[in-house]
Amino acid sequence: MSKQSQPDDTTQRAPSDHLGPDYKPTDQKPTATVSTKVAHENVTVLPQTPQLIALLTMIRDKSTNRADFIFYSNRINRLLVEEALNHLPVHPHTVTTPVGRPYAGVAFEGKICGVSIMRAGEAMEQALRECCRSVRIGKILIQRDEETSKPRLFYDKLPEDVGERWVLLLDPMLATGAYLSSPPEGCIRACATQEIQAAAVCWWEYWADETLLMFAGGSALMAVDVLRSKGVPESRICFLNLIASPEGAANFAQKFPKVRIVTAFVDEGLNEKKYVFPLPHPPFATAARTLDLVDGYKQVRFA
Repeated sequence: MSKQSQPDDTTQRAPSDHLGPDYKPTDQKPTATVSTKVAHENVTVLPQTPQLIALLTMIRDKSTNRADFIFYSNRINRLLVEEALNHLPVHPHTVTTPVGRPYAGVAFEGKICGVSIMRAGEAMEQALRECCRSVRIGKILIQRDEETSKPRLFYDKLPEDVGERWVLLLDPMLATGAYLSSPPEGCIRACATQEIQAAAVCWWEYWADETLLMFAGGSALMAVDVLRSKGVPESRICFLNLIASPEGAANFAQKFPKVRIVTAFVDEGLNEKKYVFPLPHPPFATAARTLDLVDGYKQVRFA
């Protein structure tokens, strides 16, 4: 990683703050770990409210069961979508109320769509549908080229007019914000004809060549390039993710300064294996099931 892409060393990692209702004095509020601050204008971190930190606490807890993990993750995903919608442009729109009075309001400017980076991004689709009725959702699947060890586009299905839409790009994790040329040490191997094993499947890519490869943010970088090739301007892309590392957020923000990043939490950093530290609780694995995609490849989604 270049020195330019490194987060500011003066930034406090995983700071603590007092959380609780405003009417309570500070000494009566418990302290909790809140998001690391990121000094990039195109990165928005959700307000570190008691509600959000309580939800994050639930999904980090190793004792949280599968159903609760899915429920609380979806709650956070919905907060992300609602915040992302606040960054879309609006225009004046006056309506007539049931009592015949005019109301000067606003309406969104242009059409939107969601694009999930398979497979993990599909876990965020439900929240988008709950907030945006009948929203179009596209898919992007990226795999590693065995000759170059670089990611390449394997599959995409996008709205024909995606270049005219505002795009909400969905992927729950942003680690290094760079391409990894090989799987990190200790990755779990499985064959495409076998059941996916109990591993952190939600943030790994599952391939028929018996390799689980985590692009650690590289897939998001390539997804933006794919959208740009389809005519989507960077300024019309909003990247939503649940948890990011300071390094990943900084790298992504610098590479695509016009793409808006909305994340729930910037974690402490990366460990020696380039995992976001501390790692979230991984029951996405047990919450997942396999579905045939094409040519023997399988996609992972919540059951």
